[in-house]
Amino acid sequence: MARTRRIHLINPKADTFATRPLFFGKALYSPVAGLLAVAALIPEDEYEIILTDENIEPIDFDLSVDMVGISAMTSYVNRGYEIADAFRVRGIPVIMGGVHVSYLPQEALKHADAVLVGEAELIMDKVLDDLKHGQLNGVYKAENLHSMINMPKPRQKLLKSNRYINKGFVQTSRGCHHGCTFCAEPTMYGLRFRYRPIEDIIAEIEHIEERVILLNDSDFFGTPSRAMEVMKAFKGRGLKWQAAVNSRDANDERLLELAAESGCFMLSIGFESISKQTLRNVHKCQNNPESYRELVEKLHRYGIMVLGLFMFGFEGDEPSVFEETLKFNIEAKFDMCGYSLLTPYPGTINWFEMMRRKQIVSFDWDKYDQSHIVFKPAGLSADQLYRGYLDTYDSFYTLPSMLQRFPWDGSRNPANWTIYNAFFRKGGVVTRDPEQLIAKITPEPEFAAMPPLMPQKAAWRELVMGTAGNAGDVASE
Repeated sequence: MARTRRIHLINPKADTFATRPLFFGKALYSPVAGLLAVAALIPEDEYEIILTDENIEPIDFDLSVDMVGISAMTSYVNRGYEIADAFRVRGIPVIMGGVHVSYLPQEALKHADAVLVGEAELIMDKVLDDLKHGQLNGVYKAENLHSMINMPKPRQKLLKSNRYINKGFVQTSRGCHHGCTFCAEPTMYGLRFRYRPIEDIIAEIEHIEERVILLNDSDFFGTPSRAMEVMKAFKGRGLKWQAAVNSRDANDERLLELAAESGCFMLSIGFESISKQTLRNVHKCQNNPESYRELVEKLHRYGIMVLGLFMFGFEGDEPSVFEETLKFNIEAKFDMCGYSLLTPYPGTINWFEMMRRKQIVSFDWDKYDQSHIVFKPAGLSADQLYRGYLDTYDSFYTLPSMLQRFPWDGSRNPANWTIYNAFFRKGGVVTRDPEQLIAKITPEPEFAAMPPLMPQKAAWRELVMGTAGNAGDVASE
């Protein structure tokens, strides 16, 4: 009888407020939903899986394993490379996956034996077969997109669930209809939606045995009729759920009524800016700042908390943007606001535009976390941008602001409101040191970022290919 092989799946430390254990040893969110899905692709009768989230526990580098799998986003990919190097020194093969390495596979191959580009469901069988034969072979690219039918249930029992507030991640769809220039979604997964069968979604919810669910979709309301079908299936199951949605469809009373009836307690919405021109510039045309306040009030009437996401550093931003945004957010009584700095992630349209303009100054991936300045702002100095960002964040979470925004009318759950505001207030800013927050100038990366899916608009395709051709070695496949 062949021995059971061991695979060690690792999520490198991200050091964000959402993943750091801030209260009672608990983090606000578990970041390992992707690894749980990958674990589900590995036959249980052939492999023992060990899962480590470095945000909550140390990595055992002396563990005897047959392979290490590392998933990393841009902001912690350097830590992922360090972990990979440490295991490879011992002769243990390493595979890497995730958004960053999907755009820069040749960079990752300097640290890993194999790199997964695209969706693991389509290529994991090949990886495991090559592992058995001792011949992991460079880049494994998914040549198309998964239908999301017959997806295996995530290995939820691998999760140390007592270390997280939110750990019940469920994905009902992949894709997004919007082509925001700062987002990786259009060039990673395309602008079309793919949907999981609703019976599979319900089976997974029953499988993970969590009553508080975070819908891990890019835009749950993106196809309203489909969202309504899912929410109808949620009714009567005692669920409490949250999701990311777009501001336009969040105005739909039919959706909100079903959301409230089926257990929705919070919606996260990328408002991004209170300037209509700025929103047009970044192709966030579904947003209308004139209706933001009314939307917040409407969601509150349905008992739903609003997490508003706003970004600073856009081309049209001027020094007044911080005070104006803060004043609006407090007066409109946003329950929480997540403020971030524009970050040109490799492979996004924003990245290629800024590369063409020679606007990016730092390619230190550690700083690509939406909390550091890695480019030359257009309408602001770097000093104005970092000070405005910090002042806005601090001011929104002062006690007077929290008292003004608190749900005194009981429309939203006061306990939930307090927990989320406590996490944002305590850990929302990564650093306050301008020497750290304003990234130092670095050389350009050795390899050019290339999207797994080329942009659909001809002008964007030309931009991508033109920039890649001027940026060094293009990743081969």
